[in-house]
Amino acid sequence: MIETSASITVPFYDVDSMEIAWHGNYAKYLEIARCELLDKIGYNYLQMRESGYIWPIIDMRIRYIKSTRFGQKVCVNAKITEWENRLKIDYLITDKETGERLTKAHTIQVAVTLSTGEMCFVSPTVLTDKLSHLEEKG
Repeated sequence: MIETSASITVPFYDVDSMEIAWHGNYAKYLEIARCELLDKIGYNYLQMRESGYIWPIIDMRIRYIKSTRFGQKVCVNAKITEWENRLKIDYLITDKETGERLTKAHTIQVAVTLSTGEMCFVSPTVLTDKLSHLEEKG
């Protein structure tokens, strides 16, 4: 599968009075890794729009295993696990030093034709061609 990792140091403005990252900020951490992954496959948000599609997130699930804290260095791994009919990305957030699992998540995006606003029930060839090509390279 196609994957990438993003390194993040939990900033002060993301934590509460106990120096624990607020749960809502995890969506931002996933977005950072997702953007790196989309750049890696050559189909980022600007390229999506240029190809005539937008890809809204229709589902996001997060399982908090252990809290992240101010100043903690974490690794957010993002991996594409489905792309034929939708784009599903699985995430794993781990402590960068120990490798301890902290959070698991996934997001699901669907293609929507920009000109009509209609959802596509099959992923456009612009995405499947890019992913098939990368998967062949291994």
